[in-house]
This record gives sequence, structure tokens and C-alpha cells, in this order.
Amino acid sequence: MLLAGCDGGGGSDDNRPRTGEKRASGAQPAPHAPGYGAPAPGAPDGGRTQDRREDRPEDGREDRWEDRSQGGDRDIAPGPAPADLLSTFALDVDTASYGYARRTLDRGRLPDPAAVRPEEFVNSFRQDYPRPDGDGFSVTVDGARTGADGWSLMRVGLATRADDERRARPPAALTFVVDISGSMAEPGRLDLVRKSLGVMTDQLRDDDSVALVTFSDRAETVLPMTRLDDGRDRVHAAVDRLRPTTSTNVEAGITTGYDTASRGLREGATNRVVLLSDALANTGDTTADGILRRVEEARRAHGITLFGVGVGSDYGDDLMERLADRGDGHTTYVADEADAREVFCERLPAQIDLRARDAKAQVAFDAGTVERFRLIGYDNRRVADEDFRDDRVDGGEVGTGHTVTALYAVRTRPGVDGPVATARVRWLDPRSRAPREESAGVAAADLEGPLTESGSGLQVAAAAAYFAEGLRGTSSLPGAPSPDGLEDWAEALAFVTRDQAVRELADGIRRANELGF
Repeated sequence: MLLAGCDGGGGSDDNRPRTGEKRASGAQPAPHAPGYGAPAPGAPDGGRTQDRREDRPEDGREDRWEDRSQGGDRDIAPGPAPADLLSTFALDVDTASYGYARRTLDRGRLPDPAAVRPEEFVNSFRQDYPRPDGDGFSVTVDGARTGADGWSLMRVGLATRADDERRARPPAALTFVVDISGSMAEPGRLDLVRKSLGVMTDQLRDDDSVALVTFSDRAETVLPMTRLDDGRDRVHAAVDRLRPTTSTNVEAGITTGYDTASRGLREGATNRVVLLSDALANTGDTTADGILRRVEEARRAHGITLFGVGVGSDYGDDLMERLADRGDGHTTYVADEADAREVFCERLPAQIDLRARDAKAQVAFDAGTVERFRLIGYDNRRVADEDFRDDRVDGGEVGTGHTVTALYAVRTRPGVDGPVATARVRWLDPRSRAPREESAGVAAADLEGPLTESGSGLQVAAAAAYFAEGLRGTSSLPGAPSPDGLEDWAEALAFVTRDQAVRELADGIRRANELGF
């Protein structure tokens, strides 16, 4: 199927409103007035680790107290507490954690809990959020009751507009950095990379350019930046010659890759380094910080972003994720030819034309309605609340036709109705760098329906989150079903949706149950 070429991707866009959804779309210029937005957080419950931040410049704001516990709930004190509490994070469309977990389960092992990132499980499934009319994001906020006392799951959904055939995307200048170390000789690694790059080369336009860098114990530029209008055959020949050699010097590959990308930099094009590796560094500087410094320098100097594609049954997930985060990029994991087809025919082309740079989300909870809340995942994407409108602080890069989902566990106060939260997203226009914002809110009445009777998109996201939390050994989400109950729920969703991705989720939960997760 991979070698046969790429179909048009997609998933349906159902714009009919569901009960309990509040939506907004379009892009309005962001206000810049000092102090605009929600007030600073109040004090969470004293039983959690807290950090009083008194080293901020005097700006008239009260001292802040933050909950530093990993994945812990944030308690909202009743009474004279500030009107809103904030949760702020950089957008993330990575999916590598879920892909690698599936591969690990297929091989009869439970994944390392440290490699399980719930937001990447949740964002591995298509959602049917409405799309904005222009660049930027639409915002959808909905949710449902979990069955646990007072607890709901609240979903914040963001979506960008799909590709517009009326407006040509900018050309791409892609530098592929390919790991040809000895470990890449395993079936499903370098052979899969060769096939994938061959298909990708045929899908790119004549005005796109490609460079190829290989690395093992050292790195080599085997093809400088080459336009495809007269160089497609040269790219194919260079890809076909790829063969595994010795050790893995990721530092050399990254350094040479960015040097090659910088020399081939094209003004007005999307300049990107695509790293294809098992990320098992064992030669050169093997520390993440040393390699990350090189990525950071190149990113700041030339605006070149990084897309990490992981392969192999043994995979350096943490290193690849940190590289992509520091390189303003994304990671994914390719286990087989079907995965490769999706990545190289859909995801990477969609990322060529960016819809938003440095995108961040901030959710403001109403203290009069909400008793506790918890953001599920995004542990290493948190942003200080006061940095939401500081456009010097990095956010996420989001391409055409993408959706981003964040789930919150929210406990509302008994017998209280009213606004629960307002979700805002802020981004920079990829061309003008002008800041934009969009927002939408949700009320307590909108979260009253049972989760099991909500739309399939919310249910699939919830099942993926419960699965991830179970694999991490932290099944503390309210309303979490038993492992058998989760398997039955996912099986029912697979039957109803007829979606192959949901079928794979149900199969993964079944395998995890067989392994005693």
C-alpha cells in the first residue's frame, strides 16, 4: 500500500453543533493592554508541594502559588479566592508515545511508564472539530460527567483550516537526516526509511527541494539541497544507496543536518530538518543537553524546524521528543508501512504550510463554580501563566488541517451552576508574525450529560486518556473503568465508529490486559 502512492487524507468535518458545545472560530487581533485576561491563581490545597514565586518583578500582582506536583489536581479555595485559575501549555501534536506503545505491546511487552505521554495518546485520533474560515484556530469546549461524584471530563479542542487549493503553499526545503548505524539494520528500520523517502520524493512538488544527510559514527552530506524539477532521479538514487554501517552519532547527524539545511536555506520556503532514527545515541556527545544546544542555535539563527520520525523496537523516545521540542517541531513513530504512508503522505506534507507559530493555550477556571481541576498530560509542555502573552516564549508549531485536544478532569461545586472555564489559544501568524487569539467558554450545564452518551470523538479521547494513565500506573482519573471495562468500552467504540484507528486502540488495550496492566 505504501509503494502504491498516497491518497487524499482527511477524516470528516462534521460542523453540526452537539448539545453542550460552545464554539468560536476565526482570528481576531490580540489585545496588548497590560493585565489583560484572567487574574493570577489563588492558593491550592496546602497538602501539595507548593512554590511561592517571590522573585518576579514588582508589577502590582499578588504573590502566586503553584501546584508543582506531577499530574496532581489543582484545588480552588472557595470564598475570596481570585475569580479564575489558569492552566497554560504549549500546543503539541506529537504522537510518537502512542505509536511506540502500540509497537511495544505488539511485541508482547508493556511500555515503559516514563515513555507514556497521555496527550500523545489522545491526539493520535482524528476529531471532527469545526474548522476556521481563515488561518489560525477554531476553539471547541465540551465535556460530560464521568460517573464519579461531581467529576466531569472537559475537552478543549482546537483545529486549523485544511489545505486551501486556491492558495498555493510555499515551497519546501527539506533536509532528511538518516540514521544508518548498525542498529538500523533490523527489519522495519532502514528498509522502511528507504521506502518512505522514495514515496515522499514522488509526492513533493517540482519547486520543492531535498537534501540528504546520513550518520553513523560520523555524518556525511550525500546530497546537497536539490530542486526536484530536475533532480528527482538524483534523490531516488541517493536514497536507494542507503545501507547500515556502524555506531550511532546523533550529535554528528544533527550538526551536519542543520549545517546542510542552513547552506541550502531558501527564503520564502518552509525550511525543515527531518530526523529519521531509532535515537539510540552511543557515539559523540550522547547527552541530550549537548545535542539540544546545537538544535537551539540553528533554530534561532535560521528558523529551521525539526520533525522527528522514530523507528525500531528499541527506540530513544525521550531524546527524540526533547530534540523536537527544542527544535520547534514534532515527533511521530513509524512501526510499519501503513504508519509510514500516513506520516509521509499526510502529516509531513501538512506541516509544510504552517497555520500557526508559537501557539499556546490557556484555560481559565471559574473559582465560584469549579472545586478542583487537572490537566491530563502535557507535563513537559507547561508554560508559566504570565508567559501566555509573552511572544518571546516558545509555543508549538501547527500545520494545515490539524486538531489539538486537551482533556481536563474537573470537579464542580455541588448545586452550583454558571461558567466553568474559558479556553484561549494564542499564536503568531506564520508569515507576518502578528499575534492572534481566539476563545470559547463552557458552563456547568454543558457538562451534565453522561460520558457514555456523548459523541464518539469525546469518548475515544477519554478512552485513550484512561488507557495512558493505566499504562503509567497512575489510574487516578475520576471515573476510570476497570481494565476489562475499558477494553469492552473500546471494543464498542470500534464497532460503532468503524474506524481502523479506534480498532487498533481496542486491540492495544486487549494486549495490555493480557499482559496484566
